[in-house]
Amino acid sequence: MFVDRDHPLEELPEGLLAGFGTPELVLTLVLTPERRLARTDAATVLAALDEKGFYLQLPPQPGVAPEAAP
Repeated sequence: MFVDRDHPLEELPEGLLAGFGTPELVLTLVLTPERRLARTDAATVLAALDEKGFYLQLPPQPGVAPEAAP
């Protein structure tokens, strides 16, 4: 899950936290729209952070082709 470090985790939707479990910081990134990410593009993540305050990235489903990154 990507979250903005300036927003408290308590502001995330209760249902999301209930299904996600206890969050634990594993990595800090500086995102710019041009940054390349493995499973999505940074512009998508940044837009979700602005709109919802988080971006949830799930593991790939077996047998489903990943989306092509721009």
